[in-house]
Amino acid sequence: MYKNLAAALAAACFFLLPSISRSAAQAEPLKIGFVYVAPITDAGWVRQHEEGRKAVEAALAGKVKTTFVENVPEGPDAERVIRDLAQQGNKLIFTPSFGYMEPTLKVARDFPDVKFESITGYKPAPNVATANARYYQGRYLAGIAAGRMSKTHVAGYVAGFPIPEVLQGINAFTLGMRSVDPKAQVKVVWLDAWFDPPRERDAAMTLFNQDVDVIAFHTGSTAVMAAAQERGKLAVAYHSDMRKVAPDAQIVAVTHQWGGYYTQRAKAVLDGSWKPVSIWGGVKEGMVRVGDFGTKVPKAVQEEVLARQQDIASGKLQVFRAAEDVRDNEGKVVIAKGTGLRDDQILMMNWLVEGVQGHIAR
Repeated sequence: MYKNLAAALAAACFFLLPSISRSAAQAEPLKIGFVYVAPITDAGWVRQHEEGRKAVEAALAGKVKTTFVENVPEGPDAERVIRDLAQQGNKLIFTPSFGYMEPTLKVARDFPDVKFESITGYKPAPNVATANARYYQGRYLAGIAAGRMSKTHVAGYVAGFPIPEVLQGINAFTLGMRSVDPKAQVKVVWLDAWFDPPRERDAAMTLFNQDVDVIAFHTGSTAVMAAAQERGKLAVAYHSDMRKVAPDAQIVAVTHQWGGYYTQRAKAVLDGSWKPVSIWGGVKEGMVRVGDFGTKVPKAVQEEVLARQQDIASGKLQVFRAAEDVRDNEGKVVIAKGTGLRDDQILMMNWLVEGVQGHIAR
């Protein structure tokens, strides 16, 4: 058929090219993009997601190639950045901020072959999965520590936006605190911002001037911790261990662990098993952890908090289940005696529990 060896080899190469190309394509690492709502700092919300990204690279070395864009405001900028990451060939994109949900869905419609993970979002799509953590479980445990450590019976809480996730945290913290100190009160200041260090600090200082001797927060920086350290007060770290910033102030940290989830989802894309699931994990799943106690916390308090953490993991303790009627701070029964809230009710939470001084900013 062939007149010489050269022609035969050329023909063989011609027929082999498609399979060689396929093999080369299969060997290409999975490109993964991450979008961060604030700058990467030593601790905080974005830091924990950055640690998650690094965990993926470590676990799947050679199989993935990750990139990130930091300090991306929610809204039009987010859509632009997410779209750019898709156009750059990223086949898996994580968007960890509530305000990224709609931009993620919009871009996902235009890139059906790209997988998206809307972290703290709740609207799925054929190529959009949603995931969040039961942060409120950690908040309850931190409330126990705060209740044991406060001498004034008054805690402060610096909060970003009045979305259900934040309300869950405030209420769980208050319930945890009042479980060991029935007289405890929690004063809330709303910022309408996730990351604004100067205003976070000012809010903490204002609360410290109102009998608050222990403070918690749901914002993105370490400013509240630094303020507590400066004023000689106590504080609950959030997102990350913040003892580096507040070595004397920190009593406990509620930390978020994303590495396991991110690695699992990247593996699913690699092996073709990825599906648009909705995950809401907590202490049991290892997505929320309480620990990193400060030096001022007695051993007995540490042991109590860790024991309750085990109770949550086993299902023995359910934060929003009531032994007695639970009322909101306007007197209405929101959890009847002997009952508990369903997940859908927790996800739609729109009230503040008795003991919280403040109202939901509308």
